[in-house]
Amino acid sequence: MRFSLRIFLGYFLFAGLTGWYVLTLVRDEIKPAVRQSAEEVMIDTSNLLAEMIRADFVAGRLDQGRFSAAIAAYLQRAPHASVWGQDKTKLDLRVYVTDAHGIVRLDSSGAAVGMDYSQWRDVYLTLRGQYGARTSAVSAYDPESTVMYVAAPIIDQGHIVGVLTVAKPNTAMQPYIDRARDKLWRAGLLLMLVALLAGAVFSWWLSRGIARLTAFAHEVRDGKPAPVPAFAANRELRQLAAALGEMRDRLEGKRYVEEYVHALTHELKSPLAGIRGSAELLADPLDDASHARFVGHIQSEVARMQAIVDRLLDLARLEARHTLSETEPVPLATLAHTVLAALTPQLQQRRVTVEIAPDAQVTGERFLLEQALRNLLQNACDFTPDGGEIRITAALHERGWQLSVWNDGPAIPDYALPRLFERFYSLPGPARQHKGTGLGLALTRTIAELHGGSVALDNAPGGGVRATLSLPA
Repeated sequence: MRFSLRIFLGYFLFAGLTGWYVLTLVRDEIKPAVRQSAEEVMIDTSNLLAEMIRADFVAGRLDQGRFSAAIAAYLQRAPHASVWGQDKTKLDLRVYVTDAHGIVRLDSSGAAVGMDYSQWRDVYLTLRGQYGARTSAVSAYDPESTVMYVAAPIIDQGHIVGVLTVAKPNTAMQPYIDRARDKLWRAGLLLMLVALLAGAVFSWWLSRGIARLTAFAHEVRDGKPAPVPAFAANRELRQLAAALGEMRDRLEGKRYVEEYVHALTHELKSPLAGIRGSAELLADPLDDASHARFVGHIQSEVARMQAIVDRLLDLARLEARHTLSETEPVPLATLAHTVLAALTPQLQQRRVTVEIAPDAQVTGERFLLEQALRNLLQNACDFTPDGGEIRITAALHERGWQLSVWNDGPAIPDYALPRLFERFYSLPGPARQHKGTGLGLALTRTIAELHGGSVALDNAPGGGVRATLSLPA
């Protein structure tokens, strides 16, 4: 299972279970919270009404008093109110009054007058100076038919002479509870979706960073000049990337020195042997012609060693770089003509044609691109006989431009094709007096990879040899 998927599944389980628990907890608390709020209001209402009825109750005129008339008028009202999206069209508050013995003397519903309520908790506790309240079901078969009862004492001269109870069916509050639960579930599900989306984005972001580090490690393994990935917002990944970069530099530095010392020693053996042989012969008496010939041989071998060292230094500087420094738009046609002008003496005996559209353009370091194309052209010139043809073309592909240098020289042997871009590997050419340094194509490959491109050299299907420099547009 992929690391990012494991992170997302872990986050999904944690966020989902946590969200479900919180939603369930809050959902279960909505009903008691609403009823507690209603009970608090009913306490105020019962105490207010108990004080308003006290005079009529003490005077014994409950049926003819102002309070009874107010209750009758209250029952005739038909409100038209919208409370948080719920329409209220009827009044559902019930009021009943009991005397000091718990006998109902007044009931707004008219159903319980004369009945003994002395054992109901609201009346029983209130008559004893305690807070009296209860919740009772109207029907034993319907648990949702409960009614809340809250009582307040009727006090005369410091004595409890009766009890006033207000009652409200819980069904009147159920729409608000249901509405609150629906909103809670919708909001909770939306938050969970947002949290899961955030988790998916975070998992993708983290796995993308790890994928970049993995790709960087693979490029280091393959010896490619990859830049160290940058992580501006993640300190841990940034530190890991820096550590990988330092490890790469140290490993490359050690391997680099070992390879170059070995290769340079091998390549310098031949010219040094030639110089030593010529010097030994010059120690003997020679005629002027032989003397001049051996001196010229020494000078030629010294020039060859100097070329090897110079090319090796150029390659070392390039391979130590991992990014381009000064990039600019480079028209390929202009690039080709600039390089051709520099190689005019070598190309005098060849027919050179350039077929590059004016809009063919890449972005890179002009000097390095000139050096890469010059190496390819020099290589084509060395392997093209006098009177031969060299053709430079450019074609646009999905990933950018392909700059091709074709020559009608002899085909490359099959055994040499896999080794053409190795350092110090070279083949004799018809236009060469000596083998080359074997570093030109290695330089070109390094320049191409530094630009995010590639270079290839193969035998063209119709004959001749083709070098292709692929660069992003």
